[in-house]
Amino acid sequence: MKRRLTALIATIALTATVSACSGSAATEGSANETADPANPVTVTIGVTDESKDYWDTFTDLAKDEGIEVELVNFTDYQQPNPIVSQGELDLNQFQHLLFLANYNVSAGEDLVAIGATMIYQLGLYTDKGYTEPADIPDGAEIAIPNDPTNQARALLVLQSADLISLKDGGNALSTPADIDEAASRVTVVPVDANQTTVQLKTLDGAIINNNFAADAGIDPTTAIYSDLEDTSAAEPYINVFATRAKDAENPVYAKLVEIYHEATVTDAVLAESKGTAVVQNQTPAELEAILTGLQDDVTAAKG
Repeated sequence: MKRRLTALIATIALTATVSACSGSAATEGSANETADPANPVTVTIGVTDESKDYWDTFTDLAKDEGIEVELVNFTDYQQPNPIVSQGELDLNQFQHLLFLANYNVSAGEDLVAIGATMIYQLGLYTDKGYTEPADIPDGAEIAIPNDPTNQARALLVLQSADLISLKDGGNALSTPADIDEAASRVTVVPVDANQTTVQLKTLDGAIINNNFAADAGIDPTTAIYSDLEDTSAAEPYINVFATRAKDAENPVYAKLVEIYHEATVTDAVLAESKGTAVVQNQTPAELEAILTGLQDDVTAAKG
């Protein structure tokens, strides 16, 4: 049986700590050595989906390489980054690059992406019988998440589906104020992301994150459109393993990224997503270039 760490988190503040993680490889430095079954090391990873079967596959493969992975599960996306920054966790794997860019700029931190994992779709759903975006009537109302990261992405999905038009083409930081209403067919209704599924009952459609769709029992393959149909602008939404800048070259962490990309792991992730994810293989240097550009954009937007 692999060991798993239970997160007991008292606050969401940036000063939060998880004392149970204090013996992790990062705080003791042992993971800076090369791991092997005869010289095992322990690595703690913050996740938001510990119950998924693919993590069992991942941790078993890691153990074969001499890496004892302890997963720390979070239900609040605002917690894993600060705890990694403080050195109470070694890595996290729950976020895309734009989320990480927003955190680094807002918190004045320098977490880095050391490995890509997946792009998960952001889909458009409806209970009104429409089978494609073209079926949605002019003047329809579509719910979108109201948090800055997912809101901009939702707007780009609707633009790609020819339902709205964004001034100057839009970007990963667009807001509803950037909608060209005269050139748009629908009206957006921003709501909390966890309320987007509820809005399906009253509105014409909703942009829903995969995890909230799953929690509501919605089959992700029933989305009538998603940004996986146009991945040209999807780089900000590449999900990654993140750690502190000083640990970017850690060979054990690099090995874990390699293990994640073994077919038995990625096949399990794709099966869990029912095909609504795309494997990503960007190098750390490529991820850093994307992250740096996004951080510059976030900084400029904050003015």
